[in-house]
Amino acid sequence: MRFMRSSIGFLSNESVDLSLMKAYIYCPFLRKNGCLGLEFGGISRGIATSCRAVLLPRFGGPDVLELRDNVPVPDLKPNEVLVRARAVSINPLDLRMRAGYGRSLFDSLLPLILGRDISGEVAAVGSLVRSVTVGQEVFGALHPTAVRGTYTDYAILSEEEVTKKPAMVTHVDASAIPFAALTAWRALKSTARITAGQRVLVIGGGGAVGLSAIQLSVAAGCHVITTVGGDSVQRALGAGAEEAVDYTTEDCEVAIKGNFDAVLDTIGVPETEKLGINVLKRGGHYMTLQGEAASLSDHYSLAIGLPMATALLLKKQIQYRYSHGIEYWWTYMRADPEGLHEIRRLAELGKLKVPVEKTFPIVQVREAHEAKDNRVIPGKVVLEFD
Repeated sequence: MRFMRSSIGFLSNESVDLSLMKAYIYCPFLRKNGCLGLEFGGISRGIATSCRAVLLPRFGGPDVLELRDNVPVPDLKPNEVLVRARAVSINPLDLRMRAGYGRSLFDSLLPLILGRDISGEVAAVGSLVRSVTVGQEVFGALHPTAVRGTYTDYAILSEEEVTKKPAMVTHVDASAIPFAALTAWRALKSTARITAGQRVLVIGGGGAVGLSAIQLSVAAGCHVITTVGGDSVQRALGAGAEEAVDYTTEDCEVAIKGNFDAVLDTIGVPETEKLGINVLKRGGHYMTLQGEAASLSDHYSLAIGLPMATALLLKKQIQYRYSHGIEYWWTYMRADPEGLHEIRRLAELGKLKVPVEKTFPIVQVREAHEAKDNRVIPGKVVLEFD
């Protein structure tokens, strides 16, 4: 072990090893999980200096994913938390990134570790972390552009990206919640600022983000209508939607009447954008998950694609503000401590759930991705760690 700087100077490898041994002997949790958290000035270092991780060395199909041992665990920054993973969920973003979505940003950073959601235990904390402590069960989600994701025994998140896991929720069920729920929270609460009594339309309410949006809106006291496929009608109604329109058998433009305060479009194709825009009242908010910044950057390069995307978004915002009197947004997930705490509270009360359809052990990550690619499993899939 190399020398480390502490608040009292330099510690030799012998003194550090002695400290580690004492803590390891007297702390059953650390012995069980093979990780010890230490703080030295601004940097925290764990006993787990390497671990298993699923690496993405190149873009492609499920076969490109590689489960490797001895992947380095970086030093923790002062505001970071090292989490021993127990379960991580597979999000559509993982599949798209694996196939090359965002390559303009990530190509030079390969190999990546995919994964955004996580549920597990705190193994170590940075020197400034106060909200969680070693040994606590936590859940959370990384930002979409994180390079070192959660498909690993030990994931690193900032303090604002994790919170205590709902006590009565399993690691598997908890791991399915944060990324999807925070995506919906960003749109509905941070952007549209929905309040009790308002009308909310969720286009595509059958997926994890859509179901989360329904439940968050209902918890806020809103009246919710959603569009779903036939298999998801009962699930959407069970989540609290007042009406679930089956878009496979009904004409949504006829079935859905206007005067909504907010529309969250999880599908984001021209037909759903037209529907969402036309049913909003003046002053309402249309939010789509399918922004074009990444796709344009992948096609033209970051230097050209990002300015093009900015110009396109501005054009649509001006166009719809002038023609319909509404606000138009591209929305995406970001860390939000307030939102994550509210999501935890609702999950603990049983008012926010993302159903898990199937679990795979982490060693079968390729099979899990293949099942999602082929739509063998339409619902949420979670990877478990032994």
